[in-house]
Order: sequence, then C-alpha cells, then structure tokens
Amino acid sequence: MPVLNEAPQLAARLDALQPWRGSAELIMVDGGSEDGSRELAASRVDRVLSAARGRASQQNAGARAAVGDYLLFLHSDTRLTITPAALLEALEQAPAWGFFSVRLTGSDWRFRIIERFMCWRSRLTRVATGDQALFVRRELFEQLGGFADIPLMEDVELSKRLRHVAAPRVMAPAVVTSSRRWEGRGVLRTVLLMWELRLRYWLGTPPAELARRYRA
Repeated sequence: MPVLNEAPQLAARLDALQPWRGSAELIMVDGGSEDGSRELAASRVDRVLSAARGRASQQNAGARAAVGDYLLFLHSDTRLTITPAALLEALEQAPAWGFFSVRLTGSDWRFRIIERFMCWRSRLTRVATGDQALFVRRELFEQLGGFADIPLMEDVELSKRLRHVAAPRVMAPAVVTSSRRWEGRGVLRTVLLMWELRLRYWLGTPPAELARRYRA
C-alpha cells in the first residue's frame, strides 16, 4: 500500500485488513508523510517502509521487500471485499495477473454510471487502474521490471505490458473505492479530466506533463 499523508482515513483502512494478517504480508510504503501516517500504521502492518514520493517508486519498493509469490497493490482509498480464503483459492489456479471490478462509495446516481463504465472499460481494454487492486505473479512482475518510473499512469503502463503476456483475470466481488476525488473536484469535471488524461497519454503526452495537469 503506497501512502502519503493519509492519516485521517488510514487507521480504518488498515483495521479492515487485519483479517489478512497471517494469510498475506501487509506492507505499507510511505512517501514522506508529515501527518503521522507511519506511526498509525506501525502496529497494523507487518512492515512500514519509506521510498521516494510517487506511487511507482513506493509500490516498487514494497514489491522488492515482499516475500510472497503474488503481489497485490492496494491504494489507501480502496477496500478489499473478498475474503483471504477466496483470494488464495483463486490464486491457486495460477493466473498471471488480474484486477478487481470496482464500486464507488458515493450515493449519487452518477457514481453507478461511472463505476459501470470503469468496469466495462477495464474488461474491454484489459487495462486496470490503481483503484482496482491490481495483482500479479512476482516472477512476472520482476521479469517486466516492475512499474515504470513515471509520475502518473504507472498502473495503465504496466497493464499494457502485462496484457501482452496473458489475459487478466477480473475478480469478484468488487473492491470499494472512495469517491472523494469526484466529490471534491466535482463529478463531471473529474470525469472529463480523466478522459482528457487518458486521451493525451494515448497520444504520447509525457507522464510528467499529465501529472502537472492532474494536480492543477
């Protein structure tokens, strides 16, 4: 789990993962938090690491430290709803990689449309976003060199390389992702921004420029 200044929600997110301890290794990678996130996590995960700020850098650091055969990258905005036993049973079938369908927390009817479009798009394109809890066999992740060192679209970029190796397994039940990004910026504005960023990425705009636009 890559984290940067997530203290207000971090304890609840990590508490929800406690049933996974013993079945999975929980690693949080901090990107330089100044709000006590590291201290909150200390007793709730197996390891707290530090890495250069950026999800690609943080997730690569976590992957290097992990010992399991599979790596699952979980953003702090996202909650797993599958049980450890169900996921382990699915992984026994040895999928190369995959991700989850997604639900958003907001009650606004527009979120039901957004989440359906997200699920449809990811199944059609075989490209996952970080909100979908991407998982991958460690051997394959290392073979491909992990996440590219880019400030945005690292999940999309990795998915595009993975899909050339094998089709993803799309898992159920859906993960639940916070809709705070849409609620904070405005639903329509955020949807249009995401479409713009994806289009510009597809057209070859450098990820650093996309990151500046995303944070504007």
